[in-house]
Amino acid sequence: MRYSSLSSGSEGNALVIEAGSPSRGQPFRLMVDCGLALSEVVSRLEQRELLPSDIDLIFVTHEHKDHIGGVARLAKAHGIPVMATRGTFAAVGLAFWKDVQCLQVVPGVPIQIESVELTPLAVPHDAAEPACLRVRDGHHSMACVTDLGRVTDYLRASLQGLDAIFLEFNHDREMLMTGPYPPALRERVGGGWGHINNEQAAAFLLELLHPDFQVVTAAHLSQKNNTVGLVDGVLSGLSLGEASYQIASQAEGSPWTVLA
Repeated sequence: MRYSSLSSGSEGNALVIEAGSPSRGQPFRLMVDCGLALSEVVSRLEQRELLPSDIDLIFVTHEHKDHIGGVARLAKAHGIPVMATRGTFAAVGLAFWKDVQCLQVVPGVPIQIESVELTPLAVPHDAAEPACLRVRDGHHSMACVTDLGRVTDYLRASLQGLDAIFLEFNHDREMLMTGPYPPALRERVGGGWGHINNEQAAAFLLELLHPDFQVVTAAHLSQKNNTVGLVDGVLSGLSLGEASYQIASQAEGSPWTVLA
């Protein structure tokens, strides 16, 4: 299993995951979200030696533009099916999905595709029916967990035993409270239905650690209320054992991360 972020942040998100034993001469390739323009997606896939036609499925976590903005165009242009919850599909209206193959999922119910198991998990966020995603094959398990206002016991229980996690480190609490956002937006971002901050993410990460955990990718950093330096400072101060960390960016995403 390996994964690479094409871009991560409020201007557009897309994550590619390769998993499973190749049964068709290549692994199963999944894209989680696509908030980028089609030309940008093509360019960033090419940088990772992939074509849009190599993507087998797009999973959409929720309907906010930075996650869904480029999904329909990519899906239509290359015949890629789209998977999401009923609430996410409904939130943007039927016209958005015209000529797209839509596959509805229910949070908490695993879907088996060849040797890969996909499990959407409900998260608290200000969207219709948002979900994060756990991906398992016969060898590894990882999760993409962004856009959540708080960490729930359900998520703690559902995400044990991971080899890797692509985890939101959205904002620094002090920067948010003293930054340019108006009070209502600060409350939305920092509240229980918004985004978790660096300290919340770090605490959650520590609850998920186990001897075989390999890597965390810090994701969805706010450009106005966070910095790479602050996230690096938080992560470097944690006792991660043999595990490593990296930080995904808006401009570059993150390189291929291969799970051993």
